[in-house]
Parts: sequence; structure tokens; C-alpha cells
Amino acid sequence: MKRWYFTFFLLFGWWVASFAAVPHEAQSLVKATSDKVIARIKTEREALRADPKRLYNLVHELILPHFDFVRISQWVLGKHWRTANPQQRSKFIEEFRTLLVRTYAMALLEYADRPIKYLPVHADPQGETVTIKTEVEGPGNQPVPMNYRLHRKGNEWKVFDVSVDGVSLISTYRASFASEIRQGGLDALISSLETKNTRVTSNSANTGKSPSKTTPR
Repeated sequence: MKRWYFTFFLLFGWWVASFAAVPHEAQSLVKATSDKVIARIKTEREALRADPKRLYNLVHELILPHFDFVRISQWVLGKHWRTANPQQRSKFIEEFRTLLVRTYAMALLEYADRPIKYLPVHADPQGETVTIKTEVEGPGNQPVPMNYRLHRKGNEWKVFDVSVDGVSLISTYRASFASEIRQGGLDALISSLETKNTRVTSNSANTGKSPSKTTPR
């Protein structure tokens, strides 16, 4: 699903340490942060392409701190989160986070030159959630809608879902993971994620090249 490469590209464009309390102010910060990150990627493109670890570190630094992975994991696992023990929950979050980094890091390089259109924000300033709508230029110059759902967590806004062309990231992983859990249980899913992450990391280290494109599980 090539559209998911667009997803990760747009994810990095507007993460900031602390969004303003008013959703409309968040959009101005989104654009300012997007411009800064895109400029850095363009400057370091060849170095990032040659060194996967550097690319992964960029993702960790600029993107992941602004995701609520606990809430995302709760939604992705659904009822299985409620029956998981603390060790299983912690390990799943760790491996799921790594999966997203490894899967989509290359999209940062491939789509940094794509123009982004920020659509008007319509939200209750006192609300606890907000949806920021954007469009990115896709194949054939057709706009691909990207929507980001955030919720207020303390004094920050945190991402808890992303939809690409109407398809939710959480729903996609939830269906895939539910199938694996039915077949082998939660521990088997976690082990599968760990194996995949280890293999991709090992291959990148051995070849000295960025990982090949992959799609969501």
C-alpha cells in the first residue's frame, strides 16, 4: 500500500514539543515545524540515505515523542490490551514503535519534496481532540487527503491516529494484528514483530544501505 509511504512523510511535518492550547494555533506551528524539518532533510538527504541509523534517529528525535503510543497500542490491540500483563504491554509498545520507524523511515527521503496543503481547522477550542486535515501531492499530481487525530494530554497535543485517503492507520494494524493473535496469541505477535525488527536492523547494518520499502503488516 504505497499510500502509507505518504502517511509517514506527512507525520514528520508538524510534530512539535507542545502545541498551543487553541487548535487553530496548532496549524501555524505545524507549518513552521514542517518547513524546518523539510529543510533539514533536504540538507542531509544523502547522509540520511547512506546511514539508516542516522535516518532512524531523525525519526525518533522529531516524530515519535509526539505520538501517544500507549493510546495507539490500546486501540490497535483492542480487547487484547485489557488482558495483557504489564510486561506484554511494554514489549508490544516497544516493538510496534520500532516497526513504524523501520517501515516508514524511507518515506522521509522520498516525499520531502511533495507540496503540502493545510486545510482549515474546524474544532472547539476547548475540546480535548482535534483533527488536522492536509493534502499531499500524489501520483499524477492528484491530492491525497491525510487526516491526523490528536488529543490533549496534559499541556501537549498527541497524535493517536492517522488516516490516509480515508483509511485509518489504527484500523489497518488492528485488523492485521487481531488475525495474528487469533492464530498464535499475543506473545506470538510480539515475537513476530521482534524478529522482523531484528532482521531489518541486521540487514541494514550488513549492507550499509537504507532498508527496502515494506508495507504494513
